[in-house]
Amino acid sequence: MLLTITESWQSLVLIEKIYWCIAIPFSVLFFLQIILTFFGGDVDDMAADGDSDVSINGDAGIDFQFLSLKNLVAFFTIFGWAGIACLEGGLSVGKSVLYSSISGILMMSIMASIVYFMGKLTDSGTLNMNNAIGKVGSVYLPIPAKRNGLGKIQIKVQGLQTLDAMTDYEEEIKTGSVVEVIEILNNEILVVKPSGK
Repeated sequence: MLLTITESWQSLVLIEKIYWCIAIPFSVLFFLQIILTFFGGDVDDMAADGDSDVSINGDAGIDFQFLSLKNLVAFFTIFGWAGIACLEGGLSVGKSVLYSSISGILMMSIMASIVYFMGKLTDSGTLNMNNAIGKVGSVYLPIPAKRNGLGKIQIKVQGLQTLDAMTDYEEEIKTGSVVEVIEILNNEILVVKPSGK
């Protein structure tokens, strides 16, 4: 059997040997990636250091990553097998290289698109404070007049929220009063006015 493999290898032209040398190792890497992705790619028990009191504005998901290790492995896997198929189909070396390159680039695009759109499926749950502008809520803790301190309001923004608020109004706004959000300070504090005033 080893003799027939050696004889078959010797009978191949240089371009076929190159395609086989690309297709086999990258196919192994490709299948290892798939196995690790589904069965062993997760890392548990990771510790995170840092300041947890820092405000987080939000995450837009994963950017479109055309050049990545996974995409390059996919490119060379498809490039190798497409080149072998083209040569076996009787195409010239130039057409084989062209078609196998196009196939590899298409595979990279498909993989990058899949990762990109899967990243967009996540919902961060981060509160976007700008959604509160123009909304009406009720005072939970009194709000001191003329921005002399913070109070709290309950408002429906991405669900019912209790948020810090201040006002430019001349008088303290009492608990239970209805207020309207007119501005956001430092992406954390709502500036409100009594509703209808």
